[in-house]
Amino acid sequence: EVGAELQDRLETEIGDEVREIRGEGLLVGVEVGRGANRALKELALNHQVLALPAGRTVVRLLPPLTIGDDELDHVVDAMSEVIG
Repeated sequence: EVGAELQDRLETEIGDEVREIRGEGLLVGVEVGRGANRALKELALNHQVLALPAGRTVVRLLPPLTIGDDELDHVVDAMSEVIG
């Protein structure tokens, strides 16, 4: 349920800025138009969100299963600011 909510919120808040948002459960991949390394660096340094690359253009999110609503809000806000 939380993974579906994360994907839905990412699609509504930054859907136009990305090529595709896909995933299964809480494993979510966000395919960005330009290189993912810039987005990963900004997420880590400016927003304290640790994400990993999955290829050259995909930002992979794998939050813990115990993620709460506040943390989910933080991740979505950070992603929309960095990518949007």
